[in-house]
Amino acid sequence: MTSEITSEPTAAAPPVYEITSDTNHDELEDTAAKIPSLNSIYNRFFTKDGWLGDYDYAFLCMPTIPCLGKKSTRQPPFFGLKTKLPVLLSIVMGFQHALAMIAGVVTPVLIMSGPGTGNMNLDMPTRSYMLSASLISSGILSLIQITRFRLFNTKYYLGTGLLSVVGTSFNFVPTFGAMTTRMYLSGQCPMGLAPDGITPVQLPCPEAWGAFLGTCMLCSIIEILLAFLPPKIMKNLFPPVVTGVTVFLIGAKLIGTGLTQWAGGSGPCSAMPAEGFFSVCPNLGAPNAAPWASPQWIGLGFLVFMTIMFVEFFGSPFMRNAQVVIGLVVGLVVAAATGYTDISTLDDAPTITFLWVKNFTTFPLSIYAPAIIPLLVTYVLTMVEAIGDVTASCEVSRLAVEGREFESRIQGGVLADGLGGFLSAVMTNSPMSVFAQNNGIIALTRCANTSAGYMCCFFLILMGVFSKFGTLFLMIPDSVLGGMTTFLFANVASSGMRILAFLKWTRRDRFIVSAAISLGLGVSLIPNALTHFLSYNGSSTVLIGLVDSINIILSTGFCVGAIIAIVLNQLLPEEKPEETEKELAESVRQADSKQAAKIAAEMEEAANGDKSGMKHL
Repeated sequence: MTSEITSEPTAAAPPVYEITSDTNHDELEDTAAKIPSLNSIYNRFFTKDGWLGDYDYAFLCMPTIPCLGKKSTRQPPFFGLKTKLPVLLSIVMGFQHALAMIAGVVTPVLIMSGPGTGNMNLDMPTRSYMLSASLISSGILSLIQITRFRLFNTKYYLGTGLLSVVGTSFNFVPTFGAMTTRMYLSGQCPMGLAPDGITPVQLPCPEAWGAFLGTCMLCSIIEILLAFLPPKIMKNLFPPVVTGVTVFLIGAKLIGTGLTQWAGGSGPCSAMPAEGFFSVCPNLGAPNAAPWASPQWIGLGFLVFMTIMFVEFFGSPFMRNAQVVIGLVVGLVVAAATGYTDISTLDDAPTITFLWVKNFTTFPLSIYAPAIIPLLVTYVLTMVEAIGDVTASCEVSRLAVEGREFESRIQGGVLADGLGGFLSAVMTNSPMSVFAQNNGIIALTRCANTSAGYMCCFFLILMGVFSKFGTLFLMIPDSVLGGMTTFLFANVASSGMRILAFLKWTRRDRFIVSAAISLGLGVSLIPNALTHFLSYNGSSTVLIGLVDSINIILSTGFCVGAIIAIVLNQLLPEEKPEETEKELAESVRQADSKQAAKIAAEMEEAANGDKSGMKHL
């Protein structure tokens, strides 16, 4: 049956809106969490449309074949911040986010609690608990960022209200390493002998973790207070020329740590002693032990690295989001099959655990005065990084990156970041911050919905509670972990380079970056280069603490680079291109264009000559 239009439609009258002002309503209240109605809960969890929707689920699982045919330009729908998202898709997307976050959440704890100079050399049960605590803390603190609360009746908020997942900050790893090294040198952490009775070793030092957590609780106040500054002032104090250099230097320092693990471990065996308990990695009692930088260690790490590359080329969107974890799983499977793992670690781990199973009796809480200044600097830099991450999250979520709402999200994100730095220490975990990896997942999956964020938090907490999951990471040989962390840390350095790419690169910018990197990268490569000329042998505890604080800063490359960049950025005047320089640049461009046109004409003339010659033949 067909229908026929028999008359021309009449024009509809334009709608009339009455605008009234409500002085009691703030439009930012719409960005905060609200309690769902019973009807919305029923439609979401008890209907087919609420569970499945009309999403193309095959998109997530289809592999990529780079050179086979023309790629389809069809894109799946974009799920915005408050768009209705099917429950099943929320679960799938949340699981993706959790898989992409795991490596970043647990890696700093694996490094800081493990063997080697600058680490705590803890026993396996304590390390297993710390891994579980980091996953649980990540889930809880992510809930705060995603939910977003208004602070009483003020104009301030807590949290971004975006799909902002929180993880253990890498920024604190170099500072903690310098602090722990000083504690071993000063005798605050114990030394002993290896089982051979000859080789000196660093004994477990949980006291260092208690001192670190207590000092972090104190220093987190600075980020909490700075959150109430106007965002424009924060951006003026910490522009891209400062943040880019700092993030790059953090990544450069951590890449060295990852490569040391790749070669066999960062413990005493990395010194390659000719004999003794650590003449092989990880030690003489380990299965299939071998000297540091042996082919088998390099090969295991290379397997992980190449698996990550393979997944990037051929993996589905779901696999690419979890490529680091897939590489780690492949490396673990091969290491277990070839006898490089000890399954007793997994057998001894408890099935269920939670926060404070090992509390501040295990980690005696204290304040380590020499670390206060370096940690204050680190918190400020973490705040600057959080501003960049929140900005990127707004951009990939298709929200405005200017205006009152955007500034409010930055304020709420920085405040939650500072509060998270305090609460994570209370939960016996290293300070946490907003993770940048999350933004890439949003861009790839086209899902910025907070429902996926809540599912991600659920999976992170679940993985932490079942402690055998976290203990799996302790079974992984150092070389396998190093193949993953080297790539992961290179992403941190790449983030710094990306920030620097937004500079106009005037002579002033080049000077600031060069000056900051010259000493910052130099200290990262030679950590003790600047720590010998300043010493104090007196009895004043104040001066001893001051000298130790300065030496911790001078042995931490990103602190040195950040301070230089901040000072020079405030002292050097801004450069504006002069008119003569603009005219000179324009004349050069015109000359280049004329020369290019001349060359093109000569080439065309020669080509025409060749064609006429061919006709004669």
